[in-house]
This record gives sequence, structure tokens and C-alpha cells, in this order.
Amino acid sequence: MHMSRRSTALLLSCGLLASLPALAEEPRYNQVSLRAEVSKEVPRDLMVVTLYSEAQNSDPGKLAKDITETMNKAMQQARQVKEVKISQGSRNSYPVYDAKGQKITAWRERAELRLESADFPTLSKLTGELLQDLKMGGMDFSIAQTTRKTSEDELLKDAVNAFKARAQLATEALGGKGYKVVNLNLNSSGYPRPYMRSAPMAMKAMGADEAAVAPEIEAGTSEVSMNADGLIEVLMP
Repeated sequence: MHMSRRSTALLLSCGLLASLPALAEEPRYNQVSLRAEVSKEVPRDLMVVTLYSEAQNSDPGKLAKDITETMNKAMQQARQVKEVKISQGSRNSYPVYDAKGQKITAWRERAELRLESADFPTLSKLTGELLQDLKMGGMDFSIAQTTRKTSEDELLKDAVNAFKARAQLATEALGGKGYKVVNLNLNSSGYPRPYMRSAPMAMKAMGADEAAVAPEIEAGTSEVSMNADGLIEVLMP
């Protein structure tokens, strides 16, 4: 039994010594953090308009009825235009007090209608017509969801290629013979969200004897970008 234990220990020692050269020959890596960024100009192809009706009356019931009728009429008119997507915005009412702030003298109510379309002339014309009964809350331009997805797909490929190019440059600079990607994160930025900015002079309500005229619209572009942040391991000779 004593000899058997010595033999086993000797065999284990020989095995460890034999494995040392193999461990020494394993590839040695250096980790490098890299960042690549690509960008492009994307057209703002979605027009968003907010219209509203606002009134005041001492009778809150009659006030709500008048606002509802005005908004229903506008929505029925907007539904006739298939190229325009419509949705109801916020609606709220609040009391109006006397000079002393103690007694309610009236009620004021406001309701919004949101319109959006990629067909700028059509939406502009409809907006001009609706301004006979409503007021302009704001107008802005954004990037449509389908356009965003397409541009993101294109930028993603460009960002990955840019990252690979930088990884190769870093490998060559370090004198490495190759690399592998440990992790890679891709993030897009620069896509504007629609926000309503006042546009009182963009359009005006037309009288009964006037035709609705669509103004010239220039939505412009937005610079969007895709960042590729990652970590590579460079294989040294």
C-alpha cells in the first residue's frame, strides 16, 4: 500500500510536469476596448399637426356639448382623408374664478386633435380647412417608423464594418496575428421625437369665400448615428 501511494504521487507529478509545456504554448491575448461611429442624414418624412378647440361658458354642460360637437365635426371631416392618421389628444376643463379668486364665474375647456401624415400637401390642405373651426396648437416633423427601421438596418451594417476595420488596425498596431470579439454593443441616436412647436403664422383660418391653400413645407433632415462599442482580444504571436 505504501509503495502504491508513492507510485500514484509520482505519476501525478510526471503528469503535471508534462502539461507545463502545453500550458506555456497556449495563445496569449491582450484585451482592447474599441468604439466606432457612423452617421447619415435621414429625411424627416412625417408631419405632425395638433389642432384644438377652446371655449369658455358659465354653463359647464353647454360648454362640454359645444366642444364635443366642434371636435366631432372636425374628426368626421378628417376621416374623409385616407392619407391622414387622426387621434384625439388631451381634453381638460377647469374653473375660472372672479377677481378675488373665491367664486367660480365660468368654466373653460380645451380639447385637442392630432393629425399625422407622410403626405405633406394633403395634411397641409386639411389643416387649413379645419382652422375654420379649430386653432393651431403646433406643427412638427419627424422620421416615420418604417424609415427609421430602414436607416437603422443600413447604419448597423456600416457600424459593424467600421468596428471590424478598427479592430484590424488595433491588431496590426499591437503586432498581433488575429483577434476575436468578446462583446459588441450597438446603439442608435439622433432620431427626433415629434414635439409640438407653435406655428401661428404657418396657416390661417379661411373665410367662407376663401379657398384652403397649402403652404410650402420643407421638413429638412436629421443626422442619425449608430455607435458600436465593444471589446476584442488580440492574439499575440
